[in-house]
Amino acid sequence: MMAQDSGYFLFSVTAVHSPESCPLNNNDSKQIFLHLDSKIKKNLKTFDIKRLVEFYVSVLEHQWTLIFEAKNAHDIEKLCIEIGMSKYNTIKIVPLNRFDIVIKKLRTEQKQALES
Repeated sequence: MMAQDSGYFLFSVTAVHSPESCPLNNNDSKQIFLHLDSKIKKNLKTFDIKRLVEFYVSVLEHQWTLIFEAKNAHDIEKLCIEIGMSKYNTIKIVPLNRFDIVIKKLRTEQKQALES
């Protein structure tokens, strides 16, 4: 994983739940979901997370994808527990690299290999 200039990294968080625990079908889950945005914003600094880049919801697949900018996955894990997201979702946290940074790194390595 390549560091951003700020020392923060991008992470994809995939949250998957069953149809039975979906906020559309379950009142307890609905209450958690309705407050996620405010709880995320309220707790970003507490867990040293720079920002929530984006939050996507795939309703029929019962899956969410969130992109965070954070220093490590453990801080995101703590956030997911604190805000209640892990109460009815299985959470997967994956480090991400921006495509342009990977291309730049590969080109630099290729250039260095040709020069040696």
